[in-house]
Amino acid sequence: MSRIRKRILILGSIGAGGFVLGRLAVRWFFNLLLGGTLFGGNFL
Repeated sequence: MSRIRKRILILGSIGAGGFVLGRLAVRWFFNLLLGGTLFGGNFL
């Protein structure tokens, strides 16, 4: 049982990381199209 639980935890953490990185990639792409900065900062 602990092996299955460990596998579920590992897959869940990988899935959460993939979700966050996917959201950042989409945000980066749209900001590149619109000419903005990724985190809303003003670098000028």
